[in-house]
Amino acid sequence: MDYFAQEMAKRIKYQAKKHDTCLREMYSCLGLPHRTVAYIADGEKISYQIILKIADYLDCSIDYLLGRTDNPICHKERSRNE
Repeated sequence: MDYFAQEMAKRIKYQAKKHDTCLREMYSCLGLPHRTVAYIADGEKISYQIILKIADYLDCSIDYLLGRTDNPICHKERSRNE
C-alpha cells in the first residue's frame, strides 16, 4: 500500500465526516463505485476527474486531498472574484 494513497483516503473520510456526509451518499451522488475510497487507500490508480469530483463535492481543494497542503479551503471563490 502506498502512504500517499492512504493519506488521501484518510483526508476524504475526514472531510466527509466534517460535512456530515456518509461515503455511500457521496458515491451515489457522484456515480462512483461504492468502494472508491477503499480503492484509493489500496493504491489503485484513479483518474483526476474522480479526485476533482470528490474535492468539489466535499468543497475542499485537490491539493488538500493529495496532501500537498494541510489547508482544505478551496480557492475557487477567490479565483472567481479576481
